[in-house]
Amino acid sequence: MPRFTLVVPAYKVQGYLGACLDSVLAQDFDDFEVVAVDDCSPDNSGAILDEYAAADERVRVLHLPQNVGLGRARNAGLARARGDYVLFLDSDDTLTPGSLSAMSDRLAKTDDPDVLIFDYARTYWDGRVQRNLRADLLRQGEPASFSLEQRPELLDLLQIVWNKAYRRDFVEEHGFQFPPGYYEDAPWTFCTLITADRLAVLDRVCVHYRQRRQGGNILRTRSRKHFEIFDQYERVFRYLAEHPELDSWRPHLFRKMVDHYLTVLDRPDRLPAESRAEFFRRAAADYRRLRPEGFTHPDGVRGRKYRLLALGSYPALAALKAANRTRTSLRHRGRQRLRSTKRKVVNAHYRAQLRLPLDEKLAVFSAYWSRAYACNPAALDAELARLAPDVRRVWAVRAEDVHRVPEGVNVVRLGSRDYWTAVARAKYLVNNVNFGDSLVKREGSVHIQTHHGTPLKSMGIDQRDHPGSAHGMDFEKLLARCDRWDYSLSSNRHSTAVWERVYPCSYTSLETGYPRNDVLLNADGEDVLAARRELGLADGATAVLYAPTHREYESGFVPRLDLARCAERLGPDTTLLVRGHYFYDSSRELAALRADGRIVDVSAHPSVERLYLAADALITDYSSAMFDYANLDRPIVVYAPDWEIYRAVRGTYFDLLREPPGPVATTEDELIEIMTSGAWDDGTSTGLRAAFRRRFCDFDDGRAAERVVRHVFLGEDLADLPPVVPLERRTPAPRPDRVLESSGRG
Repeated sequence: MPRFTLVVPAYKVQGYLGACLDSVLAQDFDDFEVVAVDDCSPDNSGAILDEYAAADERVRVLHLPQNVGLGRARNAGLARARGDYVLFLDSDDTLTPGSLSAMSDRLAKTDDPDVLIFDYARTYWDGRVQRNLRADLLRQGEPASFSLEQRPELLDLLQIVWNKAYRRDFVEEHGFQFPPGYYEDAPWTFCTLITADRLAVLDRVCVHYRQRRQGGNILRTRSRKHFEIFDQYERVFRYLAEHPELDSWRPHLFRKMVDHYLTVLDRPDRLPAESRAEFFRRAAADYRRLRPEGFTHPDGVRGRKYRLLALGSYPALAALKAANRTRTSLRHRGRQRLRSTKRKVVNAHYRAQLRLPLDEKLAVFSAYWSRAYACNPAALDAELARLAPDVRRVWAVRAEDVHRVPEGVNVVRLGSRDYWTAVARAKYLVNNVNFGDSLVKREGSVHIQTHHGTPLKSMGIDQRDHPGSAHGMDFEKLLARCDRWDYSLSSNRHSTAVWERVYPCSYTSLETGYPRNDVLLNADGEDVLAARRELGLADGATAVLYAPTHREYESGFVPRLDLARCAERLGPDTTLLVRGHYFYDSSRELAALRADGRIVDVSAHPSVERLYLAADALITDYSSAMFDYANLDRPIVVYAPDWEIYRAVRGTYFDLLREPPGPVATTEDELIEIMTSGAWDDGTSTGLRAAFRRRFCDFDDGRAAERVVRHVFLGEDLADLPPVVPLERRTPAPRPDRVLESSGRG
């Protein structure tokens, strides 16, 4: 008897079915079976199911002789389930990695409840991922398992069947079945939840709920079939009548019913226009017939809709909705007019400032779209303060990020009058991305583009060949922004060649090195220990920085590494410094690992360079972090589980798997083997890193910021600047283990 049975109905899903089944069969927990139901699909879905069944004995296929619809197809699969628990997975959705393990662990910790509720996230065709907006309802606490009376708010979750695991003997004992028709999840969901003696929750995204761009969701089809919702709630209240011991749930289910009816009425994509009044009359009849004694309306607009249902007045409801639309439209137009007026006032102010002389002693800095005080601009800011203190330095920062700027830094809020005054008058403008389109390049002003990484991925006009990652980028506007550059900084010859080709404008390339990397060459052992103390790292701990890159073609994070599993396998002497944002954040297992110091979330740390100093090794995928970290001559491991996808969608300038800075893993198990066997820091690793450093650490010798300030701000000739120290003569910041050993603390 397997632990789980996954029932997967399939109908016209041949484009998604493989991904669905792959997500199940690739789980790190294998005590399960899949009962796949071909609902007489007219496409190739049935054949795809047969291919999977032939290749994996955990998959069993049931071919139905005629199409019966989703609910009855689920029933057919349920009848053949053998697992302790049954899950229903729609065939265009996917399980996230590690989900079944997480479910199994949670069930064990909660003593096998009747129903386990877990979380999901919507995924969109353009790469966006949005977690369930009511994820707060799935908080894990005490007691670990509970009755619905203790947490009735769980009824406010979307009434879906596929975010739960049901104990099979509980389902069989009560004879639960799916009804035919639209909205079949409602009777099943409500009746199982109010009947269950014990529930438990898992605060983890286990299902990715695919939001198809077109088609796929019958609830978005305009037809009279939406009237079937009345039959579904008739079944819910019939169940209540048959189980008087559950009558206390009547007010809750009445509220859910009314809200559901109003949702159908509010959605313009569901009911034909000529059917809306009839639907309202049916809803009003159910309202009057099923309203519990003593039920009170909610407040606000929703409450007014309840009262109109009670009165049975469809014209009044239509008038209310029209009035709401009018108010919304008026507010929107009012906001637009206000914004337009403000823009005109600010624009007039900016144009006036542009007619005034440049301020020869003013420099405006920005980094990462005005989100932070960081990177090369911050390093130049500090060096400018040292070498040219008479130059006033101002940072442009978004209003919501001002609190992140260190005390003492002069700030103007992005878009404010002070901002437009500063950028209109400043002699120098420094950024690691581009300033906005509306900024004017004045004659005599100096724009310094510092960049923020060495390019592995395609950049600039090369992205025209990779539209999947360019997201409709306007390349003419991009080059117009780049035309404002006077200088482009470079940390290696590879970067210089790429920048000059992909940004074909008339700037001067400065092969000075990256100012932000100066600290990696100038820091001493005490700086390294201080960086570790800031993070609370134990002296004997091996700190590994895990810094995956962002995929531009994915708006949300897609987990590719089970951090909890990795931390367990690497052992108590290894601490993972995780720089990123994950659905793992609220998991109980990860919280425990954070509590004992084995995982440290450094996503919000203001200085990645301090993290580099603290880390004994770096694990990354395609991030430019590898090029900067290589300056420290410390171990780098590449974890590239989706290299071919990334390379095809984004485009790359060299084959990272053939020319890596260290050992390469393409699976999580390979990564763990590299880290636990010592291969991350052996002779082979050292050789790969040496070749990588020779290629990409050309100019970063610790004096980059000085070169830029002396040439650009102080006007010194390039020939008079400090020459670049050869790679073999550089002394980077010492490794933490050697600092600790020399101090007797290792």
